[in-house]
Order: sequence, then structure tokens, then C-alpha cells
Amino acid sequence: MGKAGIPILVAGAKGQLALALAERAPKHGFKAICLGRPELDLADPATIAAAFKKYEPAFVVNAAAVTAVDLAEFEPEQAYAVNRDGAGALAAASYNARAPFLHVSTDYVFDGAGGAPYAANAPLNPLGVYGRSKAEGEQAVLAAHPHAIVCRTSWIYSPWPKNFALTMLEAGAKRDALSVVDDQRGRPTYALDLADALLDIGALVSTVGAADAPRILHLANSGEATWHEFAAAIFDLAHRAGRKTPVLKAITTKDYPTPATRPADARLDCAEAERLLGRSLRPWRAALDDWARRVLYDA
Repeated sequence: MGKAGIPILVAGAKGQLALALAERAPKHGFKAICLGRPELDLADPATIAAAFKKYEPAFVVNAAAVTAVDLAEFEPEQAYAVNRDGAGALAAASYNARAPFLHVSTDYVFDGAGGAPYAANAPLNPLGVYGRSKAEGEQAVLAAHPHAIVCRTSWIYSPWPKNFALTMLEAGAKRDALSVVDDQRGRPTYALDLADALLDIGALVSTVGAADAPRILHLANSGEATWHEFAAAIFDLAHRAGRKTPVLKAITTKDYPTPATRPADARLDCAEAERLLGRSLRPWRAALDDWARRVLYDA
């Protein structure tokens, strides 16, 4: 293996999940090679082929995506180019290179109307361009790479922008009151915990093979929350750290209209991933405590 670690290729250079994978990879015996444009452009097959030839990765994680949910409604071509076509092209290159492939997807492939956590094999019914482009990206990946694994997650936050947790801190420092939606429910997921899980799965499939692994997994921290509950937990920790915090008001989705429709209840059932990993991801509040130590105390 060498001191540098076994190389894994991460599509996405500066996104919060790519940064988390880069930080956590050495503890798993890997070196994350995080590539973005222009060196790795998912819309340019030549750059994909060159990256595989140069780095010869043990496995590949596609953490690159157009994630601006509302902007995607106005720029669908870009969303589909990256989230569907680029993902499929990267999966095909991984298959040709005989490299296991993990594709990160989203809870937004569901409509949120099921009334219970979504199993990995639940029918898809995305509500907007972002969700549709990610759903079609999943299909493109699974068609291009017979052993690819789609890893859906939700509500990712990290010490690095942009994410809900840091946005709340910034807004709370500037305003005396904030209104946050309290009728959308999901599972907040710490990027570093997600990175650990992805690296464990990558190690497993790169050593014993992916033929018997599930094709679709759900990965998220344990527990659930509404956006308002998530924000309240963030501000509670901020208050304890001596930061200015706002008065928090619970509102409904109708009170805060957006160009893209969000799923009301897109909680993910992570049972398949828990069986594969032999563990669940820790409770989201415990993960948030770790986030707070880094962000609020520079620890």
C-alpha cells in the first residue's frame, strides 16, 4: 500500500463531501484524489479517460453534482448534463477500468408522500428538476456499471460551505429572528460520517467484490428532524458557545414558497446499508456535537 495510501478517485474537488472524503481517507488506508474541472469534467469524456489512466484508482466515488435545487428549475440542461449524463459517463469509465463505483444520490428522488421512511427499493417520484436529474442519473449509472452502488443520502452538512448548518449560523449572527420550515422531515447527515461509511463500503467492494452487494443503499445519520428542529439544535449549541442566536419561529412550507417543490417527508430507511456495514451511522445530534466543536470552538 505504501505510506501514501491506496488511491481512490473522487469526482468533485471542493464540495463538502469531497473535502470530507479527502480528510477521512488516510484513516481508512486510502488517499482521496479529488478532481474537478478542468482536470475532470464529467461533460468531457477525454478528461475522464485521462484521469483513470493517470491515477489507476482502487475505486471511484462520484461526489460531483449540481445541487442548487431552485436554480436547477431554471437551468435544467446543466443539471442533466452533470447529474445524469456525466454520472453515466463516469460509471462507464469505471466499469471499463474494472474499478468499483459508488454514486452519491439524494432523498429528493422521492416525493415525500409515503408517510414512512423510504426503503432502498421504494418507487421513485421526484418533484423537481434536481430530483429528476438525480433519479435519471441513478438509472444511467446502474445501466453503465453492472456492479455500481448508488448511495442515497440526505441533508448533508459539514464544517465547509455551503450547507444548512453554516447558513443558519451566518443568518443567526445577523438577524434577531428567523423563520424555519417545520413541516419537512428528514435525516440530517454529517459529511464526515457519510465519508467514513462510503470509504468502508469502497474498501469492502474493492477487496471482496461488489457482485453480492446491494445495488442501492441509503446512508444517513440515525434519527430524524424537521428543518426547524435541526435549526433549533444548531442554535442551542451556538448559544452554549457564546454566539448570538435569533428567536426561531416555526413556519409551514406554504409560508416559504420556493421555485422547486421539496419532499415533505423523505426520511431514508438505512437497513440495507446497516446490514452491509454491520453498524448504523450515529445519531445526528451526536454528529452535530462534533460539528459544533470544529465550527464553534475551532477544535
